[in-house]
Amino acid sequence: MTTVQKWTGRETRALRHALRMSIRDFAEHLGVSERTVSKWEAGRAAVQPRPEMQSALDTALRRASSEAVTRFCAAAGDELPAPVASAAGDYSIQSHKFIPAHVGAAAAKNLAELPQAKLRPHEWLHVSAVTVPHPDGHCTAHIFACGVVVLHLQQELTPTRLAELAAWRYASYEDDLPWAARQLERLLSDQPDSQAAIPEYVMSMYLLHELGCRREDLDNAVRLLSLPSVLVNRHATPRAQPVPEHVERTLLAEGFDQPAAERFGIPGVSVGFATWPGLAYHPISPERALTPGELVSLEIDVQMLWAYCRHIQRAVEEGRDPVMPQRFGWRFLRAAHSRLTTARVQETAQHCMMRQAAVTTSGLPERLVQAQAALREAETMSGRVGA
Repeated sequence: MTTVQKWTGRETRALRHALRMSIRDFAEHLGVSERTVSKWEAGRAAVQPRPEMQSALDTALRRASSEAVTRFCAAAGDELPAPVASAAGDYSIQSHKFIPAHVGAAAAKNLAELPQAKLRPHEWLHVSAVTVPHPDGHCTAHIFACGVVVLHLQQELTPTRLAELAAWRYASYEDDLPWAARQLERLLSDQPDSQAAIPEYVMSMYLLHELGCRREDLDNAVRLLSLPSVLVNRHATPRAQPVPEHVERTLLAEGFDQPAAERFGIPGVSVGFATWPGLAYHPISPERALTPGELVSLEIDVQMLWAYCRHIQRAVEEGRDPVMPQRFGWRFLRAAHSRLTTARVQETAQHCMMRQAAVTTSGLPERLVQAQAALREAETMSGRVGA
């Protein structure tokens, strides 16, 4: 596997040429403007793309064909570090964790006005993004105007066994929630109207790039990634332990019964599974498969709405009428429900299948309906009192 320690305009241009792409096609491939690509290439070695684009360029190189990688290495010349070979049998997995918390619309508005906050393109919501430091990965806080912040933590993993990843997931979750709470407290420390933001859960997504098992075991490997609890002994102390190697081999070869797993993907193009704990995806044909950005964008929206509905549900369970800003009331949730559950004319079959699987297994449609009803009732009661 070829790696680049730090991307500059020089390596970016070499990659574009290796992929046989025009500046316009390369810009669309990365999800940036043509002007951005031109600026990188004009600056050559003196220009370094932003951290999130460094990651996007890593992904583009990793997904390139072997012929394109050979052309890239030849074009990059002696300044490119020597290729780094993965250990035989290792998986290459990109872990994405989504940690949402409700902070309130007023606090979200103030956070979006921070100098470091950047407006994030979104089809139907006002969203800003702020980079959050993390010792072992890259994290971005997505700030939604409705009052929810979703921390998106991305980490690169190379486990020898999937059970190792599963055990790491359990162990890291014990640290993720306190860490997320500290980061939210830091972001909100200067916000006088902010409320206590307590993240309650971590949702995972795993993108499998390189197999550490037999090709014929691919489907079961992706299914196991979507439900990693199958691969750990959760009763072990002091922390969950991976199952023995022979158990994992049996699960990979024979599979396991899990009716709650929703499959998506297209034969020959991709394999994907969605469950309540998370989503897993492997692009068999990267040039035709869903991009990481498409998968991440949907999950961020789903987790935002889940946390928003959870905030409303908590008020109801505590015997209070949920009070939300009018523009983010039941009509806002009705629109969100329609957007997440109704196919779009321009939507590809792959994206439609992925959206349906992710939304269905999250339980979000039911929560949206319940939250709408609670807000409508609270609005009606408020009108009666006012009258």
